[in-house]
Amino acid sequence: MGGLTDLNWRLRTKPHANCSHIAPDENFIAIGDVHGRADLLELALDRALDTDADIKIVLVGDYVDRGEQSKQVLEVLIGLERELPGRIMSLKGNHEAMLLNFLDTPDDSAQIWWRNGGLQTLASFDLARHSLNARVDLRDAFADALGAEMIAWLRALQLFWQTGNVFVSHAGGDPLMAPEHQSEHDLLWGHRDYLRSDRNDDLISVHGHWIVERPEIAGSRVSIDTGAYATGCLTIAHIRHGDVSFQNIVDNQNSVPAAG
Repeated sequence: MGGLTDLNWRLRTKPHANCSHIAPDENFIAIGDVHGRADLLELALDRALDTDADIKIVLVGDYVDRGEQSKQVLEVLIGLERELPGRIMSLKGNHEAMLLNFLDTPDDSAQIWWRNGGLQTLASFDLARHSLNARVDLRDAFADALGAEMIAWLRALQLFWQTGNVFVSHAGGDPLMAPEHQSEHDLLWGHRDYLRSDRNDDLISVHGHWIVERPEIAGSRVSIDTGAYATGCLTIAHIRHGDVSFQNIVDNQNSVPAAG
């Protein structure tokens, strides 16, 4: 994964955080919301794979929209899953859900997707909102551009992954519900109590969706969405038994304040 040597990249490492109650059955690496930053994703994957040749890598969703390289992000993930079967777990985010809703019901779903970064995704596939007269025609052109393999990959994305007492999802869900009983809406869009209530069991929730200035551990939550599309900072979390540490992949040339 090359092509990054001409950018002003640097790797910041956060000190190990005390999280003695975290107990995955296997060590793994989680990567925060990518949002069309294939450049950051490629370097993050390089760093993750350099850490341990066999470690599992889990991505928390939101691969598309807002950034300019959504097509490239999807191609990187699909290619890597093909190359390293079983090593990469890509979870579904609410932006993948909006994209799929546009494919299924373009007249009903276009506006909300376009307002939330879908126009950048269309542009990455060389399509523009006004390139075709009807939303259904644009949907058909977009489906052709995606191709059957990419659409099937998007539809197959899982809502959560669990190992030991660590529960990984896009938006964390309802803190009072077990992972298997969560609604898709709460896992993808978040629950009103998620950020203000700890879980009432021993589960640790690793999540994206909610942008934080820096990756953090707060109660039962490990937050790793650092707004890569706007800040130029993509977070890697190393999850081990009794320990969590963070690496931030930072593009200093293309960083602006993230929206909330």
